[in-house]
Formats: sequence, C-alpha cells, structure tokens
Amino acid sequence: MEVPNLDFLFYPKSVAVIGASNVPGKVGNAIMRSVTLKFDGKVYAVNVKGGEIEVNGRKFHVYRSIKEIPDEVEVAVIAVPAKFVPDVIDECGEKGVKGAVVISAGFKEAGRVELEEELVKRARKWGIKVVGPNCLGVTNLENGFDCNFNPPERQARPPFGKVAFMSQSGAFGAAILDWAARERIGMSKFISLGNMADLDESDFIAYLGNDPKTGVITGYIEGVKDGRKFFNTAKEVTLNKPIILLKAGRTEAGAKAAASHTGSLAGSFKIYEAAFEQTGVLSAKSMRQLFNYAKALAMQKPSEGKRVAIVTNGGGAGVMMSDGLLERGMKLAELSEETNERFRKDIEEGKLPRHMSYKNPIDVIGDAPSSRYEVAMRYALEDPNVDVLVVIALFQSPALDEGIVEAMARMKAYGKPIVFVAPGGDYPHKMARNIELKGVPVYETVEDGVDAVYALVRYGEWLKENGRL
Repeated sequence: MEVPNLDFLFYPKSVAVIGASNVPGKVGNAIMRSVTLKFDGKVYAVNVKGGEIEVNGRKFHVYRSIKEIPDEVEVAVIAVPAKFVPDVIDECGEKGVKGAVVISAGFKEAGRVELEEELVKRARKWGIKVVGPNCLGVTNLENGFDCNFNPPERQARPPFGKVAFMSQSGAFGAAILDWAARERIGMSKFISLGNMADLDESDFIAYLGNDPKTGVITGYIEGVKDGRKFFNTAKEVTLNKPIILLKAGRTEAGAKAAASHTGSLAGSFKIYEAAFEQTGVLSAKSMRQLFNYAKALAMQKPSEGKRVAIVTNGGGAGVMMSDGLLERGMKLAELSEETNERFRKDIEEGKLPRHMSYKNPIDVIGDAPSSRYEVAMRYALEDPNVDVLVVIALFQSPALDEGIVEAMARMKAYGKPIVFVAPGGDYPHKMARNIELKGVPVYETVEDGVDAVYALVRYGEWLKENGRL
C-alpha cells in the first residue's frame, strides 16, 4: 500500500485563498473567515480585482495573482469559476504550490468531463495534489487550519479528537460536523472529497491510517474511484484502525442520483457489502449508526468476544437490550457459578436486596444507588465468561446518585469494553457528558447502545481473524 504524504494539506505553513472576497455571503469571503479564525500560519488573499479585504478584524492586501505573493505558498484554496481553474492551477505550479483545494463546482458533476480532465492534467504536470473539485474544503481540528466555505456562525466545528471523517457530499459533511459538535464527538480531520478528480477516498484512508492523531476513520461515500485500490488499502488499514463507511446509493434510484451528484459510479451495493466484509470495513446504514460505531471504537478497545453482560435499574430496558444484542449476533453471557454465588452470598448477608435479579440481565432495580451498581458491575467484569459490559441507567430514579460517574472511571481498570446507556432528557444528558469525560461512551437509546456493542465485537472479530487480537 502506497501511503501518500499529505501533511502539507493539513499542516500548511502558508495558504493562498484564490477568489477571496470582501462581500459577505460570497464563498471567497466565507473561506477567508474560516481560514483566519484559528489558523496561525500565513494567509494570503488573491483576486484579479486586487484591493484590500478585512475579515475577523484583520486587513489583507489582495494580490491579483498568486505569482505576485513574495513568499512561498504551500496550499491554494481555489474558489473561482470552473473555466478559470486550469489556468489558476498553472499559476500555482509556477509558484511551487504543493496542494490545491478546489472548491469550485461545474466539472464532471455538471457534465464537463473534459474540463475536469484538463484540471488533473495541469495539476499532474506540476506535481500538485488536488482535493475536489466541487468540495466543501478540509479542516484540521488540531491546528485550526480550516478552509470550509460554510462560515463558523452557520457551521459548528467539533472539538479535537480521534475521529476523522471524509465525505463525498458537502451538505452531508456539513451536517456531520454540526452533529459531532453538538454531541461533543472529537474529530481529528475533516475532508470534503468532492469529485475526487485526483486524490480519492483510498488516498485519504491510507494517509489517515498512518496519522497518529486519528484513531477511527469514518466516511460517507457514493462510490469508490478504483475498486482494487480501495480493497487493498482498506484491508491493510483495518488491521490497525477501524474504518466505518456509510455507503449511499444502495438502491437503483439512489445509484442514479449519486451519478448525477458527484459523477460517481455507485455500482451494485451487494458488491460493496462483500468488499466491506472482506476488508474489515464496518458498514453503517445511517449517520447516527456511523457515529454510534465511531464513538464506541474511539473510546473503547475492541472486544475479545461476543458474550455481553447487562446491568440495569430498569427491567424493560434490559429486555430490550437483550433482544437487540441477540438480533445482531451477540450472546448474553452466562455468568459463572462463582459469580452467582457471590450475588447469593451478598443477598443473604443483606448487602444486596432480595428482590433484585442477578441472572443476566442483572437488574439492580429502580431503588439502586451507585454503590449497588458498582458491586454488580465488578462481579460482571470479574467473570471470565463476560467480554463486554452494558450498563443501563435510568437517571430519573432519585436513588441513583452522582457517584456513578467515579464508579464508571474505576470500572475501566478491568480492561474490558464498556457501553453505557442513559435514556431521557436534560439530567441524563448532563450525567452522560460527565461519564464520557471518564472515557466511557454513553448512548441515549438502547438501539444506539446495541450499535456500539456490535461495532466493538465485530471489529474485535476482524482483528482476531487476522491474528491482531
């Protein structure tokens, strides 16, 4: 697998925005506002009209051409009409630019295949790596380099974290960034792939697979550019990092829509499903499922088996979780006789209530304080028949105190994956954030928790099959 060095695209020392504008609402203005907000590298504004631009309280002289800039430029962000882009690429080449992010639309997706081919031909002549065209931009949450053309007040940016996301759809990518920001899911890098005229999904998978700041690779794709390249790249990368993809165009109508959207050849979904299965890629069916998988794998290690123990203070939620796990191919752990004996002894001695059930699911019942949860969780995690622990907490019960947060932190010492489910409104949401700060992923619904367990188990199985776990 060839790993492209794309660090210059995410860690540039200098950036030129070609098509920069002083007019609010223009793409060139929004890019300038995004790129100057947190990025501490050099930023240059370029527009054939010249003049001066003021954004984020900073004034910029506007160069009429990138060639007028007296210093070196590593990356050009291009937002000019499509017909001018090939000539702009030539100017970038003369300037020694390493990478170009082409925001401009109006290429293959608009039926102008020759124009896109000309763009690629010129870029390759100069050795320039191209993102796009017809893309939203790229964002590095670590250093603040952000050429996303959705301005900050319209488009939230998530905190820095382990999940990288790439998208063939700019609009879907924007929704993902907003959603991740709201849910406080940390991201390392965001890439809007656009038409993938040059750099494609496999190039970024290979790069992110080698990126120390990325722990989980996720993406929305409509089609892959080179099936063999994707297959070989994904199969190698998944041995070290999970890849989770949401593949659109699963139906014939969807495939036709994908073709007109980015010019993607979506192909038969069954072929993609088979390829994902053979390369260890986790296939998500929705945006929510994609991030359920990603959050679990970013915060917990993969499971060494599929035997799950459940600890809950709500019997109904335990039954629903049992159903969901079994339907997705997991097993309810059969607790050892030693574990059952520990529960029996504590009940006889009055340490645990007689009306609780210690058969898996372990129902600590509605009046359980955090101390009772902790006993049940310890016994489950110490049982050799348990590979994964699911904890369901209905925080609406006044008995469940905030000690559960520190109890969850202590459970991590057992080294087994844990998934927490906390249904409800504001108070459960607040407790969920506190528990996640301790490194345990929390989900709002039983169904989301099932997704999380599935991801941990399925990726663990892939690693085991390939001698990596």
